[in-house]
Amino acid sequence: MKYFLDSAKIDEIKYALNNWKINGVTSNPKHIKNSGKPFFSVIREFAKEFDGIEFPISVEINPHLSTTEDMVQYAKKIAEISHNFVIKVPCNEQGLIAANKLTKEGIKVNVTLVFTASQALQVGRIGAAYCSPFIGWQEATGVDCSQLISDIIAIYRNYDFETEIIIAAVRNGKQIVEAAVMGADIVTAGFEVYKASFEHPFTDKGLKIFQDAWDDTELGSL
Repeated sequence: MKYFLDSAKIDEIKYALNNWKINGVTSNPKHIKNSGKPFFSVIREFAKEFDGIEFPISVEINPHLSTTEDMVQYAKKIAEISHNFVIKVPCNEQGLIAANKLTKEGIKVNVTLVFTASQALQVGRIGAAYCSPFIGWQEATGVDCSQLISDIIAIYRNYDFETEIIIAAVRNGKQIVEAAVMGADIVTAGFEVYKASFEHPFTDKGLKIFQDAWDDTELGSL
C-alpha cells in the first residue's frame, strides 16, 4: 500500500518523505490556508522542492469554479507548473466531465469528494488517475464506510480499471489498516495520524521494562 501525506507544509512533507517513505502528497484549499502562504506560492514551492523526482502531488482547482470549461482552463494553468502535479476536481457532473477532458489530454486527475460507489464507478470509467473516497467525515457521524470501500475495490477489479483508489480523510490507524486489508491502493492522512499509527503505549511499557533490566545488569558495558 502507498502512503500519501495530506498536507501543504513543506517541512512535514520533507520529513515524511525522508523518514517514512511516503509516496506522494494530497493537498486542498484548507491545507493551503493552514500553511499560511498564498496558493500559488505554495504550489510553486512544491514544484521547486520536488523537481527531479517522481512524486505525485495533488493540487485542487479553485473550488468556486462550477463549469467544465472554467475547471479545465484552471487545471491546465496548474498542470503547467510541475510534472508532478495531479489536478484535483470535485466529483460532480461538471467535475467528471472536466476530468474526462483532462485525462484525454494526458493530464493526471484526482477526483475528490467521492462519497458513493456510483460516483467512484464513473471516475474509473473515464480513466482518471485517482479516485478519492472520503471516509473520515462519514465515520465521524457513525457511518461505517467499510462497505463503501469494499464495493469500490470490487468494481475496479471487476473491470480492470487503472484508476488508483485513495482512501481519503483518514483519521486513525484503524482506518489505515481496514483500507489495507480490503486492498485499497493508497491511503492519505495527516502528519499526526501517521505518527500516532507508528506508536503504542505497550511498546513504550515494554521498552521501559527492558531499559530497567538493562540498567540492572552488566549488559550495558562491552
